[in-house]
Amino acid sequence: MLTVAALLAIADYLLAAGLLARPLLGHGTPGERQRGALAFAALAVVAHAGMLLGMHRGALDLHFFAALSLVACVIAALTLLVNLSRPVAALGVIVFPLAALLVAIDAFAAPPTAPQPLDWQIKLHVTLALLAFGVLSIAAVLAILLAVQERALRHRRIGPWLRALPPLTLTETLLFRLIGAGFALLTLTLLTGILFVDDLFGQHLVHKTVLSIVAWLVFGALLYGRWRHGWRGRRAINLTLTGMALLVLAFFGSKLVLELILHRAA
Repeated sequence: MLTVAALLAIADYLLAAGLLARPLLGHGTPGERQRGALAFAALAVVAHAGMLLGMHRGALDLHFFAALSLVACVIAALTLLVNLSRPVAALGVIVFPLAALLVAIDAFAAPPTAPQPLDWQIKLHVTLALLAFGVLSIAAVLAILLAVQERALRHRRIGPWLRALPPLTLTETLLFRLIGAGFALLTLTLLTGILFVDDLFGQHLVHKTVLSIVAWLVFGALLYGRWRHGWRGRRAINLTLTGMALLVLAFFGSKLVLELILHRAA
């Protein structure tokens, strides 16, 4: 049953990405296949969530590959919601195949793990962290698209894929809305960590905490610069990607070293 759910999620993610990619390659109009693609994406997210619930016994499994798969499910669901309100097909083209890859690794290649029991306070902290990471990940993908879009316009390389993207101003507006929401969630994540985490050293959380705080400062500086000085363009893109790189190291860097290299619990 879990294998069926995993295969269904993989197939639907890839079908959704394929349908969203066609207008970017000049086949059909951007809105022509959007509805079908989002329907497949919704099925993929449901199947992915079902696989996670079954494979990890309905618990939050924060081992490396399980955590990657869980984050992928959250990001795919958020990408689906973003596309329902403000269609950005290229987001799905990037996110959904990555989600399919992480489903495949978790379901068929990752070693079996047993979820550790967590108090409700830690579950709240982890949930906020997942949402913050998911929202800011989508912002980072948008920043990459914005950089590619700006470069193409500067060099006058206007192809079908560029025409299918939203105007630069709309992409930038969506980018800062996502950063604002992600910054608020990251703030709550840090606050709940301060309140509920007892032993930073014993739980190997020092590096995660320090890197998360530095990322919080980067995103905070970006939002302040946008509000006070109108920062945009290359500076906004670089700061967004810097903040996201710090969060990736915070969330998965120490976990990678501890679990896959040192073979210790993260």
